[in-house]
Amino acid sequence: MMSPDISIVNFYSETGRLGLHQDRDESGESIRKGMPIVPFSIGDTAEFLYGEERDVEKAEQVELESGDVLIFGGESRMIFHGVKSIIPNSAPMSLLNDSNLRTGRLNLTLRHF
Repeated sequence: MMSPDISIVNFYSETGRLGLHQDRDESGESIRKGMPIVPFSIGDTAEFLYGEERDVEKAEQVELESGDVLIFGGESRMIFHGVKSIIPNSAPMSLLNDSNLRTGRLNLTLRHF
């Protein structure tokens, strides 16, 4: 029997953070198969960290802007990852004006459980 797909929703204020971690809540089958994790970024830019170890000093960093999608699966499925910081007032003004979204970062993460 196949596990269901789910979406996790996180909202980060301008002081929001998320320490380096691995996503291990899915079924063993999903993890063994390297089923991807797919986060969508909406709103303010996040300084996103990732690496092979749970060590902030060794982690790579990339900025995820509004509209960015990051996919990690297969061999990279178990990377450590987290949010170092949120860059305040970096969301596109048209998004805030048209959607009435409050300032901050909305992250929608799709996973196969």
